[in-house]
Amino acid sequence: MRFSETLGGALVCAAVLAAVSTSSAGALPTGSAGSSVDESVSVSHVPQLPGPVQTTHANAADYAEAHPGSVPPGTNDFGCRPTPQHPNPVVLAHGSDSSTYSDWAAIAPRLRDAGYCVFALDFGAAPGATSYGNEDMYLSAEQIADFVGRVLRETGAAKVDLVGFSQGATVARYFVNDLGGASVVDKWIGIASPSYGGIFYGLVPAADAIPGGRDIVSLFTTVAVAQQAQGSDFLADLNGNGDTVPGVRYTTIGTRYDEMIQPYTNIALRGPGATNILIQDRCPQNMTGHMNMVYDEYTIGLTLQALDPTAPDPVCRPVPLGTGMLGMVGR
Repeated sequence: MRFSETLGGALVCAAVLAAVSTSSAGALPTGSAGSSVDESVSVSHVPQLPGPVQTTHANAADYAEAHPGSVPPGTNDFGCRPTPQHPNPVVLAHGSDSSTYSDWAAIAPRLRDAGYCVFALDFGAAPGATSYGNEDMYLSAEQIADFVGRVLRETGAAKVDLVGFSQGATVARYFVNDLGGASVVDKWIGIASPSYGGIFYGLVPAADAIPGGRDIVSLFTTVAVAQQAQGSDFLADLNGNGDTVPGVRYTTIGTRYDEMIQPYTNIALRGPGATNILIQDRCPQNMTGHMNMVYDEYTIGLTLQALDPTAPDPVCRPVPLGTGMLGMVGR
């Protein structure tokens, strides 16, 4: 989830909501984009243009903007065949207003070097757009489902492991829990997963106090951002019958200093089969935030270990509060 996309929209929404609350605009229509959105407004793309490894989120986002359709090294090699050591291909799902390359240019090469077959889809874009993860999440989950089917067919694997960042974690979990993905998914790993949504700097409670307020959130941010708000219809659908399903191993990796998901406790899953890792419980001096997580060495190590428990423990080192934020603000 891009910081400026959400914060900028939140500030505009806050101003609009303040005006609405003192006017007669309380009759704004209520509702949710939900699954009623026409599929023509959401497209996906399998990136194929090889790009270099990146070490910061901002550098990766800059490169992705200059080179649309880029993919991290070793990703989307449909000639890759899983090994007995790593029989499940890993499918990566990016965050909001983002892409495969911008979010995975550090982790994907590490997975490939560790012997995994690695695949990723750019999902949830408006037709003609070059930034993804903005459209209806119901449709994005269907795009992930179709892509997983292709990965299984072309690699010959029986199951995949899913790793999602931010929105991508929730889109992937909807595929697992509600679209039949549990039969072909072994592990689901959510990095900074908005499992129960965020309040977006107090915007969501303010919106809920005004009839039609949630529609304003969607209007000034994106459909996908509104669906990640605490209490959204999408999250109610996803979590209403339990946030996990049998047969899948779930892991969330979160940080106490998440700038997007407040309260940070909304990252954790509550159902059986879920392991919830808070970085600061294991490495208190690591104060990484939401935007830095997929480029944080400790988080990368936890991800590798969640996929393979025999992977070495990540090394705990200090990470200052706000690391990586400056480069992402204002993008």
